[in-house]
Amino acid sequence: MRKILITGGAGFIGSALADKLIADPDNYVVVVDNYLTGKTTNLDRFKGVNAKFIKCDVNSFRDISQVMIAYSFDYVFHYAAVVGVQRTLRNPVMVLQDIDGIKNILELSKNTGVRRVFFSSSSEVYGEPVELPQNETTTPLNSRLPYAVVKNVGESFCRSFQQEFGLNFTIFRFFNTYGPRQSTDFVMSRFIRSALANKPITIYGDGSQTRTFCYIDDNIDATTNAFYKERFVNDVVNIGNDIEVSIKELAEQVIALTNSQSKIRFVSALKEGDMRRRMPDISKMHSLLDRPLLPLEKGIMRVIQEGNFVQ
Repeated sequence: MRKILITGGAGFIGSALADKLIADPDNYVVVVDNYLTGKTTNLDRFKGVNAKFIKCDVNSFRDISQVMIAYSFDYVFHYAAVVGVQRTLRNPVMVLQDIDGIKNILELSKNTGVRRVFFSSSSEVYGEPVELPQNETTTPLNSRLPYAVVKNVGESFCRSFQQEFGLNFTIFRFFNTYGPRQSTDFVMSRFIRSALANKPITIYGDGSQTRTFCYIDDNIDATTNAFYKERFVNDVVNIGNDIEVSIKELAEQVIALTNSQSKIRFVSALKEGDMRRRMPDISKMHSLLDRPLLPLEKGIMRVIQEGNFVQ
């Protein structure tokens, strides 16, 4: 039986990953989370003889070392992090403390026989694009925001531990994943929740900034296929969608699909943290999936129908 640790497993993506891995009886999954941004409701389906939850702060070496030494995991998905644009901008020092968690996970993985660490990085490491689509190997990592710096440092730690100690890794750079159970800290869930309540939808700036949106199932299927099929070992993979949409267009689409009376309210642009464009090269991700990605309209409708939002 594979023993797997998921840090940040009460978060949106981490809990979806846990659900997928627990469904395989050949996996024994331990989820740790300190509930800073994760939610107990995300673990409602976390049941079974092959699963365990432990409240734990990965940034505390004493906390996480006891867990990792006790279980001697085969694989680690390190997804614990301070997330959300507003939260990371308001708490830059707390964001930087996540470097401790990265170091703890890699040090303990190296010393307890972990076969591979999967690290959740972010599209934020790219900063403002200098080329499109944003490719894992040719696009410079140029963002100076604390959240992006931490992810970039984490990537460097992964490479360094592989080079010096032979600890294998896979880095996933996530681009705007959305779906049921997502916190309203994020644009998609915030827009849908506002539209369903017929409340104004707030857009920072003029809404011309673009993003791509990846449905949670596409994210989880790609990342777990990389795990099961031993793909992209010691490599980086963009996980997202490559269909660009402006934030204004997204708001208009959400309003139409919800038959909402909401109006779009434009406010001053964020001083930092709101990049003008995002569009990944997802050639590697396509090679992990045996199906097309879910179209945006269908994904939005699934979220609406599920109606499960986390504050």
